[in-house]
Amino acid sequence: MWQRVQTLYIAIATALIAVLFFCNMAASYDADGQVTEYFSYTSFVPYLILTIVLTLLGLLSLTTFKVRIFQMRTAGLAAILALAFQVWLVMDFIFTGDTRVFRFTAIFPIISSIFFYLAARAILSDQLLVESASHLRRTRRR
Repeated sequence: MWQRVQTLYIAIATALIAVLFFCNMAASYDADGQVTEYFSYTSFVPYLILTIVLTLLGLLSLTTFKVRIFQMRTAGLAAILALAFQVWLVMDFIFTGDTRVFRFTAIFPIISSIFFYLAARAILSDQLLVESASHLRRTRRR
């Protein structure tokens, strides 16, 4: 399982999403430059739900390595949802203006989306290789 590159991609992407449970998303500063309030990913319920769903999709995709098509689809769905999460964060950044300063963890969804996409491509390539080898074995027997 761990010798396949797609498993490592999925593990990295899932770890990046899981880190969001413990990190702050943004902070508000006053005129003196002192932090007045921290905003975490778990304090806003839609962010929390999306983070839980992405983590579960990553874990599901990580553990279903025997069923490549299902693993590829869950990794693709996780990539799309992580990209949507990143777009949502960017929209929040644009519309909040100068009231909040976002942390570097706000780019974790786009990085995990890239890793999920790379995993889905690697799974597809692995599946095509298995199918072509199976096809060659069937034609050789006849």
